[in-house]
Amino acid sequence: MNPAATVSAGPGSGRPLTAAPGDLLRRLRARHHGIDPVTHVQRVPARPGQPAGWPGWAPEELRVALAGRGVVAPWRHQAEAAELAYAGKHVVVATGTASGKSLAYQLPALSTLLADPRATVLYLAPTKALAADQLRAVAGLELDGVRPATYDGDTPRTEREWIRRHSRFVLTNPDMLHHGILPGHAHWSGFLRRLAYVVVDECHTYRGVFGSHVAHVLRRLRRLSGSPGRTSSAALAGSRRAPTFILASATSGDPATAAGRLTGLPVTAVTEDTSPRGGVTFALWEPPLLPSSDASGTDADLRQVRRSALRETADLLADTVAEGVRTLAFVRSRRGAEVVAANARRALDEAVPGLGDRVAAYRAGYLREERRELERALLHGELLGLASTNALELGVDLVGLDAVLICGWPGTRASLWQQAGRAGRSGDEALAVLVARDDPLDTYLVHHPEALFGRPVEATVLDPANPYVLAPQLACAASEAPLTPADLELFGDGAKEAVDSLVEAGALRQRPTGWYWRHRERPEVDLRGEDGTPVCVVEAATGRLLGTVDGGSSHFLIHPGAVYLHQGVSYVVDSLDLADGCALVHAEEPDWSTHARDVTSLSVASVRSYVDAGPVGLFLGEVDVTSQVVSYQRRRIASGEVIDTRPLDLPARELRTVAVWFTVSPRSLALAGVEAADIPGALHAAEHAAIGLLPLMATCDRWDIGGLSTAVHPDTEAPTVFVYDGHPGGAGFAERAYATAAAWLRATRDAIAECGCESGCPSCVQSPKCGNGNNPLSKPDAVRVLDVVLTNLPAPSEDEPAAVASPAGDATHGAAPEGAVVAGSAATGAAAGGSAPTGDPGRDVTSGSGPTVPRQVGQ
Repeated sequence: MNPAATVSAGPGSGRPLTAAPGDLLRRLRARHHGIDPVTHVQRVPARPGQPAGWPGWAPEELRVALAGRGVVAPWRHQAEAAELAYAGKHVVVATGTASGKSLAYQLPALSTLLADPRATVLYLAPTKALAADQLRAVAGLELDGVRPATYDGDTPRTEREWIRRHSRFVLTNPDMLHHGILPGHAHWSGFLRRLAYVVVDECHTYRGVFGSHVAHVLRRLRRLSGSPGRTSSAALAGSRRAPTFILASATSGDPATAAGRLTGLPVTAVTEDTSPRGGVTFALWEPPLLPSSDASGTDADLRQVRRSALRETADLLADTVAEGVRTLAFVRSRRGAEVVAANARRALDEAVPGLGDRVAAYRAGYLREERRELERALLHGELLGLASTNALELGVDLVGLDAVLICGWPGTRASLWQQAGRAGRSGDEALAVLVARDDPLDTYLVHHPEALFGRPVEATVLDPANPYVLAPQLACAASEAPLTPADLELFGDGAKEAVDSLVEAGALRQRPTGWYWRHRERPEVDLRGEDGTPVCVVEAATGRLLGTVDGGSSHFLIHPGAVYLHQGVSYVVDSLDLADGCALVHAEEPDWSTHARDVTSLSVASVRSYVDAGPVGLFLGEVDVTSQVVSYQRRRIASGEVIDTRPLDLPARELRTVAVWFTVSPRSLALAGVEAADIPGALHAAEHAAIGLLPLMATCDRWDIGGLSTAVHPDTEAPTVFVYDGHPGGAGFAERAYATAAAWLRATRDAIAECGCESGCPSCVQSPKCGNGNNPLSKPDAVRVLDVVLTNLPAPSEDEPAAVASPAGDATHGAAPEGAVVAGSAATGAAAGGSAPTGDPGRDVTSGSGPTVPRQVGQ
């Protein structure tokens, strides 16, 4: 922080920023009056920069423009990446937050545009906010002839033709490239023919199914803009040369391999960060325990529960804003961001009327004008605090922020450091605080700081060979131009098989010159796996569009009767029309919240590989998951009391995905002291904890995966725990769990055993997603189950168990429910989109029969 800086902390008042983040942290800790919520403080030291000279090919005009923006010379890693790109080599620069990755691509791209009046550049960002920020940066250089412009869903149609014809630096996102530019490549032929560089910013965000889709969108772009050695593709666009790819990434494991998989090209990595960095004080913060009586209201059986991470983050946000500290609070959900902002505003207004106006929420689903105004207000200091989803995690330049609050583990160490790096971007000292949720993984991490600090960040996981991605993308490519044998090489492994399946399905027609798309309409493919087009949220009385919700979340967030929050204003949903993509709402401030519930069933489709460990079996394979939102609960906001459960009539959804599961023989459980009647609760508790701890091993979070446990599953005929990817075709998470099963389940067992609660709590075996009301659960029996599994599983060799068989199966590689408890052949589980409900799950769904599965061996 800059001690000389002054920020207005309220109407008519100003106060200096805190001299050091440690001082601010001490004051925040002191407000808990004797209970220290901080479990660990990590000091990340400051670092000096290593400048380099300007490349000889950088024109004077560009150097003068950059100097006018405060860039007097590049850092060494910027110059190295720029030299590689200018020489025509594909490059990924993977360095820390605020390390100036933008200059690494701006130097070669803008130099080329100034030297060649016909050259063009395409910039891709995963979010509109980042593209808008980069537009401001490039436009601010005021270079003649560059004519930068954003081309996305917010671009007025009256401007789109001008951009296609005249802009030489187009900023867009993969979705618009997929839906708008590539299908209309004939209108973009001039731009594509002269394409010199493709910039892929924040490429580490392209992981899982989304990343696999984007990998093929980039291959489609290469096909239409020309590629070395591909004369048929070059002919499509008439390109003089193939574009050079420049990728920017947060620090990640093996960025060259990930970038190569994303682009299908050999990529050189630049990873040494030579930029200066201010020091960061990083605190791990566990909300305090609060006493609460049992349902009978007596004090005989007091249960300890933790204060909500949302409430704790809201209070911290209010405290830092009251100190005059510019603060960004990252919250995992849209609803959570609204709740944090509303509570912080309320607390500030109680202290200083009007001060709450300096805090706002920011999330996807807002209208373009709202997002731009919030970004402007934060940059200019009109807002002191912002509660945001990860929409602001990426490289938006938020100079002047002094503190970052992270409400709950963001899923990966890469995201953790990206979010923490939003503060101190001007080189000053900064404070970052990770506020733990009452969740097994969060609890584990704040008490095991070695799992966060001093460890490398995760590698980006994506699989372009996923047939659930490859076949639809090949259909899109064929609708743009007939596929050739050379194109199948471009799309990689499995392309020929996918094309054959499309021909058999009648989607493609094979002719001597290639494969042709047979339909008038182009394929409908959603890159983000959000199950359809966004649903508009409209105020019924006025017809005003409030925002949008993605199709995949609509069943949970805007079902009839749901409470919908928008910029602190509460609305209740009157109706949801999925066919028209519209939800009608009216303004209302109820004293209750809503929590959707769904029922889930699972059947095994095929087994890819398994480990026979006597009384324990470990499996990896494809499963069919059927889920349906069937009801929702209304709960008192103040107490969490369930008011009632109301039925819903929404269509079921089916998912073919990849799962890892383990089976345990009843006899081994009995010998371990687990009674037959306690098996459902033991498996249920182990499943919850395993899902909570899997993100420690895989690049995911618990909302990417689902689970189901059963005392006897019809396909395995044994007690079984399933954990599956929540995306069609899988996303690689189950494979990672299978490969690291011993380490994963050991961490799960330790997290349960080390928790100080008596019978299970949200910090170990209770789940925020469980539709069975976290019942039945047996914490001690879960430890016994995992002891049996770990005793019998073979010791891992380089984190990989040896598979004894690999039956044929689909080559596949996720937001999913968890906590379904199955008895016999009837899947009676339910899972919730909100906090865990209680009571009857609503309906039974019978598990379908599957193929022959290796049965439990030991008895």
